[in-house]
Formats: sequence, structure tokens, C-alpha cells
Amino acid sequence: MKKVKFVNRLFMMTTAPFLGLMLWMVFSSLTVSVELTDAKPAETSTWDTAYEHVSEGLDQAGKTAQYTIDAVRRVSVLYKQTTSTMNDIVYTASKQANRPEKIYNNRISSKLGVPMDYIESDNIRAELYAIHQSTYNGYAMKVKLKDQKAMKMTLGKDKYGGSETTMQAVKRYGAVAGINAGGYAEGRGNRYPLGTTVLNGNYVNAFEPSFKDLAFVGLDTVGRLIGGKFYDKAELDQMNPKFGATFVPHLLSNGNKLTIPDKWKAPNRAPRTTIGNYKDDQLLIMVIDGYNENGGSGATLEEMQQKMINLGVRDAYNLDGGGSSSLIFNGRVVNHPSDGELRHLPTHFLFFE
Repeated sequence: MKKVKFVNRLFMMTTAPFLGLMLWMVFSSLTVSVELTDAKPAETSTWDTAYEHVSEGLDQAGKTAQYTIDAVRRVSVLYKQTTSTMNDIVYTASKQANRPEKIYNNRISSKLGVPMDYIESDNIRAELYAIHQSTYNGYAMKVKLKDQKAMKMTLGKDKYGGSETTMQAVKRYGAVAGINAGGYAEGRGNRYPLGTTVLNGNYVNAFEPSFKDLAFVGLDTVGRLIGGKFYDKAELDQMNPKFGATFVPHLLSNGNKLTIPDKWKAPNRAPRTTIGNYKDDQLLIMVIDGYNENGGSGATLEEMQQKMINLGVRDAYNLDGGGSSSLIFNGRVVNHPSDGELRHLPTHFLFFE
């Protein structure tokens, strides 16, 4: 609409001098002067001549006024036509600008299949898909954050060391979807986030340099997925983290598989939760089912890598898995927690309408 407003101002600036000139011509031609003297009244013929002169002036003024009115009408019609044309141009340009985005979204969505459920609002679009592979089953949630406020991370019961299930966090915050986030360590009956944790742009407890292959993952202040290993606080600060948690390992970087350390491959199969992004910054979360954490069910980390590459994901990170894996969508628990019920966790990623 800014372009249309610019055209409106341009026409006003262009026509203003012309209209002013026309009005000046009208009013300047209507000048009448009267002299009062003690002279003898003029002869009738003189009055007739004066009357004819005034009449001619009025006729000319009327013609000038009519010409001005016609000119203004023509300018008004041209203005309306130009405004309509500019609106059409802006609308067409907007459609053309969105076309590549729609084509790309259709391409990545087609690889996921038909959505089981979806959420659509001014702030978010979330689509839920089923994943069926020969060796594992699970779910994928593709998320378009139209507003960065549509996703946030929470601490269990809003305190360091607190824990709650993802469903409890979803209900407490009024979210429409949620997943488990980073790993944790237990102590004195509490569950503390593992490694570096950022909440609302601030470090929870303190920055911890990456160790034992742990990787940070979260969103920056404009809603883009960020992550990796950070050995110095300044490195992470440069990425402007808004929130994030830590687990292991980092799976994909720029569409390339990263080496998975052998010590993190056990158990071989397990319930999994991963988060990744597409090149247009949409998110893809995968939650894989498994009946226990003993290595006999679920997916391997290599399978998760390959699946996300096949789906077109660029960067991907493994989140806490096993009995911690949880996916809440539209008020229901979608996955099948291996504990038989949702686990109480210290961090959750939540999504909002």
C-alpha cells in the first residue's frame, strides 16, 4: 500500500498547480468595479453597453468554470484509474513474490505426506504427520513461525531444578503444542538442565563451555534456529540466543551429516526427539516411538540423520530421548512415551497460536 500512497501524493502534487491556476482564472475574470460620482446618470445606451460587457464577462467566466470542472473531472477519473491499476500491480507483485515460497513449501510437504492434523493462525502454522519406516514409527511436526513469539522455552514449574511433564507445561502456558527439550542431571530430588541453558535472552545458572560432545540448540532473537558447540560465551553471545537447551549430538550442519561419536550410539535403538530447520527457516521436529530404552526399539541416530536429509532438512540436533520424548499437539499426547506415561522434565519447547 505504500506504493499506492506514493502515487496518490504524486497526483496531488502534479494537479495542485493546475487546479490553482484554473481557480485563479475563474475568480480573476469575475472582477467588477463600481465608481460612485456626482455625475449625471449615463444615457440608457451607455447602460446597455455596460450590461452587454458584464454579460459577456459572466458568459466567459461560466465557460472558464465549466472548463475547469470538466478538467477536474477528467483528472479525477484518471486518478481513480491509476490508483486501481497500481493496486492491481501491487497485488500481482505480492502474489509473484509469494510464489517461490509456496512452491518450496509444497515440495517439502509432499515428502512428508498428508497431514494428520494442523494448526493455523496469524502467528503460526503447524502440521502433524505420521512417519512409517520399516524399522521404526513416529511423528513429524513441521512449524512455520509467522511471529517469533509463537515459540518459547520454559523451565519446569518456572524454576531452576523444577520439573513437569510437557502436557503440564502446555496447559499451564496455554500452548497449542509442545515437545521435550534438553537433557538433565539429577540431584537432591531435583532435575537440572544439562549444560548451557538460555531463557528469555539470559543464561540460566551460567554459561558452560561445550564438553563431551554436547551441543546447544535454540532460537535467536528473530526466531531462527541456532546451535552447535560453544567453548566461549562470546561465541554464543554473537548469535543472539533468545532461548535454548543442551543435549547430544549435533546431527546435521548445512545439509551434511556430522560424525556421531561411538559412545553416543548406545543404546542402538531408542525413542528419539530431534529438531531441525529448512532453508526457509521452517522447523521440523521428529518424535520416534519405542517401547523401552534398552536398544530394541525406536530409531538409531544414523537413521534420524538420513531421514532428515531425505526430508530436506539443513541443520538438525538430537534432543533428549528415551522416556523423555514427548509430543503434544492440539491438547493431546501424540506419541507413546516409553515409560508408559510422560516424564517430568526441566525444559520444554512450546508453541503458541
